[in-house]
Amino acid sequence: MEDELLVGSEYLWPGRFHERLHISTSQYARIVREWVTSIGLEASAYGAHSTRRTNVTQIYKKTVNLRAVQLLLGHTKMVNTA
Repeated sequence: MEDELLVGSEYLWPGRFHERLHISTSQYARIVREWVTSIGLEASAYGAHSTRRTNVTQIYKKTVNLRAVQLLLGHTKMVNTA
């Protein structure tokens, strides 16, 4: 993230193969599972989706900006975000 050459259109975690622009959902889930178990927590209690929701909840609590959360989640309808 500190790479000054990284631009907004590039992925933070590019895929391992040239035809993939980003890591797959299964790769992301595996990474989250490994992170959780590496700190001694039960992997079944933490998943990629719950982590995603936790992060945006924290962002909303700090900013109270529902539109920003909507954009981060990629929701098209505000009702889905709320």
